[in-house]
Amino acid sequence: MRTRRVIFLLLWMLSLVGISFYGGAISYGFFFGLSLIPVISLIYLIFVHERFRIYQEIGCREVVCGQEMPYFFVLQNGDYCAFASVSVRLFPELSYVEQLPDDREFELLPGERCTFETNLVCRYRGEYEVGVKEVRITDFFRIFSLRYKLPSTIKALVLPRVIHLGNINGIPEVVSLAKRDSLFWQSEPDVTVRDYIAGDALKQIHWKATAREQKLKTRNRIGEEKYGISIFMDTGRYRNHPYEYLPLENQMLEVVLALGFFFAERQMPFSLHWEQNGVQTGTVEGIAQYEALYQQMSRVIFWEDHDVGNLLGQLAEGGKLADSKIVIGVVHEIDDAVDGWTQQLAACGATVVLYLVTDENAEDFLRQSSTRRRIIVVPTDAELEGVL
Repeated sequence: MRTRRVIFLLLWMLSLVGISFYGGAISYGFFFGLSLIPVISLIYLIFVHERFRIYQEIGCREVVCGQEMPYFFVLQNGDYCAFASVSVRLFPELSYVEQLPDDREFELLPGERCTFETNLVCRYRGEYEVGVKEVRITDFFRIFSLRYKLPSTIKALVLPRVIHLGNINGIPEVVSLAKRDSLFWQSEPDVTVRDYIAGDALKQIHWKATAREQKLKTRNRIGEEKYGISIFMDTGRYRNHPYEYLPLENQMLEVVLALGFFFAERQMPFSLHWEQNGVQTGTVEGIAQYEALYQQMSRVIFWEDHDVGNLLGQLAEGGKLADSKIVIGVVHEIDDAVDGWTQQLAACGATVVLYLVTDENAEDFLRQSSTRRRIIVVPTDAELEGVL
């Protein structure tokens, strides 16, 4: 189009030279003809802008990211004038439409309607606009074009995926570690009691038997002990543009959900802690409670004022991490607060695993990894099965 504009400008300048030095009907006719082209093109573009119609629709507003959903749009010319070139521009990066390259041009004859049916895939969790973003109309001479945004666009509510992990490479001994003595997750008590022994958990005291015998009595337990696992997630927002923070936040949620499903599927109870109008805690003992946790994670909102250091401080004060044999953190970055609290947990005997979701160079943090506190870098676009 730029070449056509240059050629048109050169022709117009030649016509101007012609009427200046030679005159005559042909020179003036050529000059006025070229001068009318921009006016005719402008009127044409305004006419098409006002009369052109586009309709678009997705199969369902709520969809899981990475999942295909039906999508179609209709371009319609209801007038007696042909539309020479109509191209659509899609919302980039966050979603894509299959089999439809960006800026594809359509020619619409009078009364013609063009329907394009395909699938749309959303890349990241969140609520954002998808499909056609704007339309570009070009005149018959292909010299000028006009772009305008659609008066109404489509918004999709995208839920995070659940990745099924066959194993967790970051904690290869997760089962053996989690089966050690835990004060949180144990089998249901039987009806027998014994005398209290120093170190028994207070919540295992049988208060009725204690009152009856006037000395502390503790429930006996049978069966295999369950698991003491805690997960905390950073819900702070460290970027301003959706194209920057959505991929990062989506990967963090998918890491949490993948780990949670791995434990729930194997009946390994765990607790999940995050900040959302205060400290929130979700407890999952098996696959039956996982759906409720998934719904909570789908509604999590990341905010700039959320501080993972503050979250860890409140969890420590409440003793919610002290008895866990395995503490897993999913974070954007490892600042002084995260480093200090996790070092303290590791010193108290817990195995700490930090999943650092970032695209930045994390070699300095990887050098701080140890047997008790492991740091695993997860790129924002990585497939979790090969990383976790």
